[in-house]
Amino acid sequence: MQFLTLVLALLLISAMVYRLGARQAVRLGGGAKGGLHSLPSYYGYYVALWCGIPALILAAGWMIFSPLILKSLVLDTLPPDTLTLPAARLSLLMNEVKQMAASGDYRFASDDVARGAAERYHSLRTISFAAMTVAALSTALIGAWWGMRRVSPKLRARNAVEGMVTLFLIASSTVAIFTTIGIVLSLLFESLRFFAKIPITDFLFGLNWSPQTAMRADQVGSSGAFGAVPLFTGTLLISVIAMIVAVPVGLLSAIYMAEYAHPKFRAVAKPLLEILAGIPTVVYGFFAVLTVAPALRGLGGSLGFNISAESALSTGIVMGVMIIPFISSLSDDVISAVPDALRHGSYGLGATHSETIRQVVLPAALPGIVGGVLLAVSRAIGETMIVVMAAGLSAHLTANPFQSVTTVTVQIVTLLVGDQEFDSPKTLSAFALGLVLFCVTLALNVVALNVVRKYREKYD
Repeated sequence: MQFLTLVLALLLISAMVYRLGARQAVRLGGGAKGGLHSLPSYYGYYVALWCGIPALILAAGWMIFSPLILKSLVLDTLPPDTLTLPAARLSLLMNEVKQMAASGDYRFASDDVARGAAERYHSLRTISFAAMTVAALSTALIGAWWGMRRVSPKLRARNAVEGMVTLFLIASSTVAIFTTIGIVLSLLFESLRFFAKIPITDFLFGLNWSPQTAMRADQVGSSGAFGAVPLFTGTLLISVIAMIVAVPVGLLSAIYMAEYAHPKFRAVAKPLLEILAGIPTVVYGFFAVLTVAPALRGLGGSLGFNISAESALSTGIVMGVMIIPFISSLSDDVISAVPDALRHGSYGLGATHSETIRQVVLPAALPGIVGGVLLAVSRAIGETMIVVMAAGLSAHLTANPFQSVTTVTVQIVTLLVGDQEFDSPKTLSAFALGLVLFCVTLALNVVALNVVRKYREKYD
């Protein structure tokens, strides 16, 4: 909260300096339309950027590196016997120290050493924030002074401001790229550690999934079973059921609203349909457990089918209802964006409304429709809460939608819940499952790009 206050103060100072810079430019140029190279607003932006950016960079860097420095200073003041503790115990002690320093409540300290370290950490952090505030405000004022000093009619303020904006855009793109690389590398390295203990063939083609490992070698199931085929089949089964529900309903509703519906009906129906996308997934889970599953089980009993209380069918149906807006909304927008010239040309050749939709509008809108469907597939593959509540946690290798199954994402959550040891195959298997999901998503994106490229060449 204190850091947010500092940022707001820096933004306020930058806004004030913007006004001063613009007025200074007008005064030096002899009026708003004087001999200035750029508009007065660019001079204001120039001064405001010199005021705000260096100060914000300083504050951000201070917040990143100060915890490391404070931790080192606190560790230097601990008794020698405390420093000889195992790394895990020392890490727990520092976590306790940071929590007590953040709350200011030292009553529940484990011992006097932790209490004293927390008090020192709190004191050093207070001093550090005060120093950061002074340094950031001083940097802002110095930057404002330097920017005001640089203001002159010959200053190419517009070029400088646009150059700074370009650098900001490049930095943002670089952050996104390196974030993606970091995610991939983190999954890859941990997956390689897992595959060093469990053969990749056993993981990809094994038919039994039981990752529970015992604490001692003489206990039953101490080695675990990491065959992921039941998870893949469960994920595929639920996703297929969901898409069977979502694609026809979503696409047909999009066609109706874009081509047939009255504008007044469309103005009401489309927002109501998109409300489905804003309902929390846990609510869909309740709906699946309390309404859909019992209804399907009763219907199946009357028809002679044995449908489990936790079945892939109920999960897939509810998940399909959840992702209908992803398909309908995107498909509606894409169909509405098809040029009317294509429709009028089809009508001029004697085609009916329905023929025009089938043979002209839908092929022209196919790239966007495919993108919406693939987005819905990714949403279905990554869903967790509905599966946990409605399909269960048991990994069964079956293609029967009436039985309970589980998915890759559910197992990832299950494996990483609670305190885990990141040297055991049980925990590392979550990263291998995550790597498989990443590869599947990448493959879907490649397919989507190929489809879009093919049909854009045809209809552009």
